[in-house]
Amino acid sequence: MSFKIAFIGAGSLVFARTLFTDILSVPEFHDIEIAFTDINPENLERTRQLCQRDLDANEIPITIQATTDRREAFRNARYIINCVRIGGLEGFETDIEIPLKYGVDQCVGDTLCTGGIMYGQRVIAALLDFCKDIREVAEPGAIMLNYSNPNAMATWACNKYGGVKTIGLCHGEIHGEMQIAEVLGIPREELDITCAGINHQTWYISVKHHGKEMLDQILPGFEAHEKFREEEKVRIDILKRFGYYSTESNGHLSEYVAWYRKRPDEIKDWINLDNWINGETGGYLRVTRESRNWFDTDFPQILAEPPKKLDGSERGKEHCSYIIESLETGKKYRGHFNVMNEGCITNLPSESVVEVPCYVDGNGISVPKVGELPLGCAAVCSQSIWVQKLAVEAAVSGDVNLLKQAALMDPLTGAVCNPPEIWQMIDEMLVAQEEWLPQYKEAIAQAKENLKRPDLLPVNEGYRGAVRLKEKTVAEVAAEKEERKITV
Repeated sequence: MSFKIAFIGAGSLVFARTLFTDILSVPEFHDIEIAFTDINPENLERTRQLCQRDLDANEIPITIQATTDRREAFRNARYIINCVRIGGLEGFETDIEIPLKYGVDQCVGDTLCTGGIMYGQRVIAALLDFCKDIREVAEPGAIMLNYSNPNAMATWACNKYGGVKTIGLCHGEIHGEMQIAEVLGIPREELDITCAGINHQTWYISVKHHGKEMLDQILPGFEAHEKFREEEKVRIDILKRFGYYSTESNGHLSEYVAWYRKRPDEIKDWINLDNWINGETGGYLRVTRESRNWFDTDFPQILAEPPKKLDGSERGKEHCSYIIESLETGKKYRGHFNVMNEGCITNLPSESVVEVPCYVDGNGISVPKVGELPLGCAAVCSQSIWVQKLAVEAAVSGDVNLLKQAALMDPLTGAVCNPPEIWQMIDEMLVAQEEWLPQYKEAIAQAKENLKRPDLLPVNEGYRGAVRLKEKTVAEVAAEKEERKITV
């Protein structure tokens, strides 16, 4: 069996190596072609070095092609795995820090809310360029497996405007399944779980054990769970009010709706600071900053570890390898993917991207009809979908009015800011992110003029958010890691 897989964003060492390990754990794939590409040649080489060592240690006769020329990486590829973060840490900082001055307090800011909308503008501009290259040099009918956020917006743009069949993949739903199994006290493999909705706002609409529906036992299970009842307050509150558990983490979910982060003095009531993902202000940005020197500090230690075993014993749960395995070998696989709706969920817009159960085998990816979502769940998703649609169309066309309307319609942004504040905030973000937004050249020139006006609205320049932890120094992070090693 011979075909080619290209990884774009391969300099993201841990995640790229995880997916690589999963794929090469399939015995039939031990003679395929692998290409890595990234804009950072140093990080790219480090990933190649580790993965090539894994191959050699397992006596798999593949030589990885690593190149900063993505067209060469894509050439004749059947599958392109995308895990890029356009703008890197510098762009991410503006997604969080600028909205914070206007009172928009985000935990992650990569899917919806102001940060997610702007991140989508950067990512879509880049992905449409990727799609052009894929159409021109990859194998005809090549499939892109997209892990980049905002996943729904990116997947939507690639399918509608990029001309490349794109499947969006996310592991949030897998984590929630494990939580449900834990609160029910039932092994995950004994549960038949169905999710449906949109990425990061998907709902567990059925949880069966040996054919018996268990939905009515989920809320009591979470409320009785000593850890989850403290860490998942937003998710449990949504479960109480809408009747269904949401796939995404407490911090993520809190920023997708209007109700939990609009009053600074109340935010602390809904989150837990044991882990950033539970809702800390700028939590993901903090841990990203703390690990910004990760390659320099941790790479030598990883290199000193034993190579990965590619015999299946270290294969993870990410959908990517299982999809490719099913398409190539015919082995059946069921998972929840992000696909164009096209009538799968009948009470959500047909053009939207939905996250639903799919089946894969040698005949392709099949998307069964889910039917209607529970009405309240559909309402929550529909509000987000209209924000996504506005943001996608804005990113493709460079239409600044659509971009500002997307921010205006965003649940949390609209709950905190009035229209003049949103218009000024987006101007400020356009200027700050200019290098990654080629489609907004004229709008950015106008935004610069707008920001010179003497009557600008006041902002809270020094505001750090309602619940923000102190960022650790490089030395403190290193000391913590050393302490953990000694403890273990």
